[in-house]
Amino acid sequence: MNDLVIGNVHPWGGKPVELVIENGVVAKVSEATTVIPVAPATPSGSYLDGGGRLILPALSDVHLHLDSSCLGLPVRPYTGGRGRWGRIMNDREHWRSAERTVTERASFTLAVAVANGATRIRTHAQVDADSRLDKLEGVLAARERYADVADVQIVAFPQVGILREPGVVDLLDAALRAGADLIGGIDPCEIDRDPVRHLDAVFLLAERHQVGVDIHLHEAGELGLFTLSLILERVEALGMRGQVTISHARCLASGLPGVAEAIARLAANEVAITHAAGGNGWELPLLELAAAGVRVGVGMDGQRDFWSPYGNGDMLDRAWQLAFTNGFSSDAEIEHALAIATWGGAGVIDRRLSVLDRLGLHPGFEAGDPAEFLLVDAPSPTDTVMDRPARRTVVHRGAVIDVDTALEGFEWPGGTGR
Repeated sequence: MNDLVIGNVHPWGGKPVELVIENGVVAKVSEATTVIPVAPATPSGSYLDGGGRLILPALSDVHLHLDSSCLGLPVRPYTGGRGRWGRIMNDREHWRSAERTVTERASFTLAVAVANGATRIRTHAQVDADSRLDKLEGVLAARERYADVADVQIVAFPQVGILREPGVVDLLDAALRAGADLIGGIDPCEIDRDPVRHLDAVFLLAERHQVGVDIHLHEAGELGLFTLSLILERVEALGMRGQVTISHARCLASGLPGVAEAIARLAANEVAITHAAGGNGWELPLLELAAAGVRVGVGMDGQRDFWSPYGNGDMLDRAWQLAFTNGFSSDAEIEHALAIATWGGAGVIDRRLSVLDRLGLHPGFEAGDPAEFLLVDAPSPTDTVMDRPARRTVVHRGAVIDVDTALEGFEWPGGTGR
């Protein structure tokens, strides 16, 4: 682990401080000194002059699909059919002709995410009868390539369902043995049309491999609340409190009378929520979730892939989108969107971290906190979200990192590199 002193920085735009980092965690936070050491600040470490910049917890992308991303490649005309199933089949039809391999595409997207400041990532890797473990293996290779600059969790994700095709349960079992960290699921009613068998398979695999669960739940309204109740029943029956995540959870955006009870049960079972900051009926009740103590993270989802032309690998953009789609305008609300995109996602991955249970929290700078930081040229968190400054310094495990994003055949989104 690295030891480092970061001087003259403003946590969340507050008063200037000096951070002492030892063994990858914050050891001490004190009033900033104006003296810049000439020699290393610690016996085995170094000194970073923050130059009066704002410092934040590192960004966290906790809902990502590295295996499907085509970020950095020419945008293809969209060829999918209508609805979720049309997008799923479009991916299946075209993923092998995506100009570069899964490993290459996942590697570039991961490199861009980290260079932009996201050092904590959870990605889904599709496992089905068509791709088998090919996509997982590509994501595993990308994770290994960047193991020194980011912590990456991988979800074995049955995007085409678990029951529609033979052998998928066995493939998911093999994926977990091959290195996936969590077991996924998707829309048990809409995709497999058998929520009991679908969820039983997911939780059986979780119990067998002693891993967490992360289930895509796009199902809306009463149907989604019904499926959510089935998931929570299994969390309670199997004693999996604090080990389950629901991705998207669109049903919570319905405004139905059952939403309040569902949020209370999510909080009681420490079930986390991740999403992609969507609008048009996908806006989650973020303030109500915070007040209940539910962990919430956000991610880029798919990027320039066979589902969507959106996404650029920058979680500060996603923080802006989160604030915008939720109609946030006050500094406290915009800071909360940024907190979700940084500390909130980190807490989805590491449940030991504190929960964002109200507005106005500025976590990440107490003794014992992980030394995962992002330094930017901005006077305040709100300015950071609005302007998304280009010059960034990223600290991972107590060390300043530099990520090579120059992969042959790929161009930085927007045509310019960091």
